[in-house]
Amino acid sequence: MNYLSTFLKGFAMGAANVIPGVSGGTIAFVTGIYERLINSIKSFDGVALKLLLGRKFSDLIKHIDAGFLATLTFGVLVALLTLARVLDYGFTHHPILISALFFGLIAASIWSIFKMVKHWSSGAVFGLVIGCAIAVSMAFLPQAQQNESIFYLMICGVVAMCSMIIPGVSGSFVLILMGNYNLIMVDSLKNLGDMNFKESLTILIPVGIGAVAGMAALSRLLSWLFSKFHDVAVATITGFVAGSLVTIWPWKNDIKAIFANGKEKTTGYERYLPEIDTNFWIAIAVMLIGAAVMIGVEFLGRDKSKT
Repeated sequence: MNYLSTFLKGFAMGAANVIPGVSGGTIAFVTGIYERLINSIKSFDGVALKLLLGRKFSDLIKHIDAGFLATLTFGVLVALLTLARVLDYGFTHHPILISALFFGLIAASIWSIFKMVKHWSSGAVFGLVIGCAIAVSMAFLPQAQQNESIFYLMICGVVAMCSMIIPGVSGSFVLILMGNYNLIMVDSLKNLGDMNFKESLTILIPVGIGAVAGMAALSRLLSWLFSKFHDVAVATITGFVAGSLVTIWPWKNDIKAIFANGKEKTTGYERYLPEIDTNFWIAIAVMLIGAAVMIGVEFLGRDKSKT
């Protein structure tokens, strides 16, 4: 296994998961590690427990594909800890350019996923349409208020992990809809990076518990869907990815509201068509850079698989 390549793919997944509207699952799918990731997560089962209790550690490592999973997870964690502050600055000062970069990344990934459908049946076409419709409708859902209760944080972990695993569905955007994006993905991660562990872990531990539960359940479902209905599943994912372009559309204004606690928060977005000026062409150039990066990643993944 190429550990550096796996680490970089994990880093890319972590970066994607921080960005509202971008899916880490899409990165995993396009780079060719998606089904391996799902199978590795699914392998945390009764067999793994028996190997652990029997102290057959070498067999356990092989059974859960531990080297791959640990390297990928390390890449995700490094991205989350290092990029939270950078992306917070980027979205504050250059929101159009950051969104344009990821718009290009997502747009370029659609064809790569589309090609994975081996046979376009009526079921696959239906899945494509439904996936696209769900992703588009999510972009216009109203945002909930921030909630720091332990139970709600666990639910956030379950839902966010499920959406992070499903390509085209952004875990960060789901957290925005649930009202807890800034609390979990920005404030808590910045506190963790600043060694302010008490405030950070109070939020992240309940979210982590929910995420593990959601990951364990969904990995089994997705593995079954891929084995029984591969083309329909991939077509639905293609629809999710295409529909998510509405969410990450660069030219939009925040719709803000002031809540009872006096804090101003974004509750939605008003999208508009840009003026054709210098800033527009700069955004287009950044979009093309994002597309080129994704095409390069897909090419390297294809080259590795052939090798």
